[in-house]
Amino acid sequence: MRKAFLILVLLLSVNSCFAVEKISIEKQSVLGINDCIQLALQNSPQIKKARYNYGLAKGNLGVAKSGYFPTLGVGTGYNITENRTDRRNSNSNIYSAEANIKQLIWNFGKTNANIRMYNFDRIAALYNFNDIVLDTIFTVKTNYYGVLAAKATMDVNRANVQINERNYQRTKAYFDEGIKSKIDLVNAEVYLSDSKVTLVESEKLYQNALVKLNNSMYLAFAPEYEIENTETFNFQNNNAPVNLEKIDDKPDLSLPPDEIGNAFLTSHVEKINVLENYKFEPFKYNFDEAVKLAYKNRPDLMSLDASLKAVKEALKYTKREYLPELAASAGYGYRDQYNSNSFNVGLNFSSSVNIKGQKHKIDNAKIQVDMAENDIELAKQDIYFEVQNLYINMVQLEKQIPLLAVKVKQTLENFELADGRYAVGLGDYIELQDAKVNYNNAQVNYVQTVYKYNVARADLEKAIALPQSITTTIED
Repeated sequence: MRKAFLILVLLLSVNSCFAVEKISIEKQSVLGINDCIQLALQNSPQIKKARYNYGLAKGNLGVAKSGYFPTLGVGTGYNITENRTDRRNSNSNIYSAEANIKQLIWNFGKTNANIRMYNFDRIAALYNFNDIVLDTIFTVKTNYYGVLAAKATMDVNRANVQINERNYQRTKAYFDEGIKSKIDLVNAEVYLSDSKVTLVESEKLYQNALVKLNNSMYLAFAPEYEIENTETFNFQNNNAPVNLEKIDDKPDLSLPPDEIGNAFLTSHVEKINVLENYKFEPFKYNFDEAVKLAYKNRPDLMSLDASLKAVKEALKYTKREYLPELAASAGYGYRDQYNSNSFNVGLNFSSSVNIKGQKHKIDNAKIQVDMAENDIELAKQDIYFEVQNLYINMVQLEKQIPLLAVKVKQTLENFELADGRYAVGLGDYIELQDAKVNYNNAQVNYVQTVYKYNVARADLEKAIALPQSITTTIED
């Protein structure tokens, strides 16, 4: 048992070190989604600000607790006095020193209520910190999936350009041999130009997605790096390059592809397979369970509850301001004029309050309590409908993904048939292009739906505040 205990302590130490370990990004690094989250958590100015706010709330609690500590006072002085009259002049030089101490004995719970109020403010600041951490984590997740989706879409559009280039070569060869008409060649050029425009647009969206990911990690001058696939967003290529160093490049895409020999054989329908064997685990909570988890875990709801408790304590404090305070005091004084010493001890029972003004303060404090309770009720209503909406979105996307996967296979088969028909002169060019466009659109829609599903699932996990494997705490 001693050995098992030592192993447990070692594992806990390793885990705690991992939670606070700082990571850096270097050129050609390969980052996973957890690495990006860790970078965001350690770089986020919002998290630092929330940590500072918690420190201020903790300091205010300390100030409130100091009401039970004694108040010390010391003073010293040297006074010169000169009196002149018609008959005589007199002057005196007097040195004095005084020290006193005052201790609150009891004030009918006013200090207790004040301490509890600031303690709930501290708790609210802690929950606000946790809410910002949660928001940071899921912002990175969303932007991470955005990069993967943009990369997949760009790969589909790049493959589409290659297909159109091969088709252009084949159509040009047919035209040169008099097999196909001029309109087919012009259409091939138009579709090739359109595919290049679409590729450029997808490259722009990919770069914008990179900017969002870097922004969510607060990396203004990030070097070139790569990101890994996730279990729910699996590429045929394992890593997606992240490179904005060539953002100013402007290649000329208007030129037709170079002529190649034997252009009659350039037709080749490829199965792009950007997302291969895509599988996902169904969400393990039903709707009612998700709502209960949200009510239990949401830091913003916990913060509102702590704020309600704080204003209730403020109401208690305001009501008790009518009551007197019992305090003890002691003091010592010295004057060198007659070499005199004095010592005093006192017990004071005092109260000072404006009855009219205090009544309005109490009324305002009661309204603050009502407002805080109303905020909690409103938040619960908003959380319920937020979870409901996100749950519906996720479930619908779960249903769409296998259907779109089937559609990709169907459009690929239709494209292969149309390409074969066109090659032997049975089909026309419009039929071929429609089949090709449908296949490309099916791939893009499949990728976008997988992306939307990942984002919808992440949004739902955020809405119910599921615990995360990578996070940071207020002590970190």
